[in-house]
Amino acid sequence: MTRQATFVGLMIDRAVLAFGDFTLKSGRKSPYFFNLGAIDDGPGLDALGRAYATEMVETGMVPDVIFGPAYKGIPLAVAAALALYRDHGVEVGVTFNRKEAKHHGEGGVLVGAPLAGDVLIVDDVMTAGTAVSEAAALVRGTGARLSGVLIALDRQERMQDGTSAVHKVSEVLAAPVHSIVTLQDVISYLDLIPAYADALVEIRSYQQQHCVVS
Repeated sequence: MTRQATFVGLMIDRAVLAFGDFTLKSGRKSPYFFNLGAIDDGPGLDALGRAYATEMVETGMVPDVIFGPAYKGIPLAVAAALALYRDHGVEVGVTFNRKEAKHHGEGGVLVGAPLAGDVLIVDDVMTAGTAVSEAAALVRGTGARLSGVLIALDRQERMQDGTSAVHKVSEVLAAPVHSIVTLQDVISYLDLIPAYADALVEIRSYQQQHCVVS
């Protein structure tokens, strides 16, 4: 089994990837929903960290510092850094941001390792890329180099110009944006399991209407 299939299976088992009738933040109706917030215990975070760390190593994206945008990116950055050290012997810094600047104590917006050298942003899913763009501005505002962005799922949503959101964000940020899995990986996984036949019909229809088909 490929690491993409293993990850999709984990996401389904952990109820991160759910099927049904959902309304996205954009208002668009979707036959599936992806929520990494459903992983809320040690074993789940351990598996998630391993997946992010493995992807970084396999794709040559291991940075000096991992940046996790508040709030969902924070546990991702911590879990990935732990897995990199434990499984690959690689030590990296971890930084995250506050939603609001702190005006007492150490103050500021950023918490953790100083942003320096190559900084990789980790997040859960990308639909339009707004949160990642804001995080990139914070990284570059410190003078650090944004080496890339790693997300769990690329929904492959089609933008107005016909390109995918990931492609568009990568172009705007002038940095690579990579995902552990794509919607097509999800479809390939579901295609092998008869129990998901009905969900697969809806997802394929959604893909044809709203996504860049790979």
